Amino acid sequence: MSRQARLEAVRTRIAAIEAGGGRPRAAAPFGDARIDGRLPGGGLPLGRWHEVAGEGLESEMAAATAAFVAALAAPLAARGAMVWVTRQGDLYAPGLCGLGVAAERLIQVEARSEAEALSALEDALGSEGVAVAVGEIGRVDLTAGRRLQLACERGGASGFVIARRPFGGGRAAAGGSGFAAATRWRIAPLPSEPAPGEFGLGPPRWRVALERCRGGGAGAWVMEKSDGAYPLRVVAELGDRQLETPQPLRLAG
Repeated sequence: MSRQARLEAVRTRIAAIEAGGGRPRAAAPFGDARIDGRLPGGGLPLGRWHEVAGEGLESEMAAATAAFVAALAAPLAARGAMVWVTRQGDLYAPGLCGLGVAAERLIQVEARSEAEALSALEDALGSEGVAVAVGEIGRVDLTAGRRLQLACERGGASGFVIARRPFGGGRAAAGGSGFAAATRWRIAPLPSEPAPGEFGLGPPRWRVALERCRGGGAGAWVMEKSDGAYPLRVVAELGDRQLETPQPLRLAG
């Protein structure tokens, strides 16, 4: 076999691995064409891993980011266990239950280092009986990202990496996975609003930006937790101007 033929064979193999061997993939629809139309297969690709990052202090605390991931991933855990890997020990399980996660399906793992968290997430994704695994990790390089994807292929689970740097990092905390993640999302908390005619707090609400999607497009929306057929619902679609980060006020002088 010539060198060129061997290179072509390697390229074909890599493409097959990244595409899941050509097998059709399942997807979890959002139930709204404004989002599903931006995603390959009409919904969030399953059997893949996804990167989710927060804005500002969210890159350190990840409270709203974790809430969004929990609401999005909760229905997936109906078919198996949900493993959540954290390094901070501040995961509030009752809060996850309030977002739809079944307590009896939740397995919490506390890692001592970034490398240990990545290893635990990879093991969870490749384990039988796990439907979804979440890891709070500061950075996933391309090699680690491919390992996570191979683990998804092996076990059939879907993964979520919450890009979290507890001691700072800002926007640099995201984007470390290159093109390994199937999708990359940016989350910011928004004030909740009660339903018309009701008082008190409404459901959790977020500004959600789909920054990159393999085989799909980008977009941004205001979304909130839903008790309907789908876990999240779109409140409004955002344009480019609404995505701009507000600049701090400066005093004239």
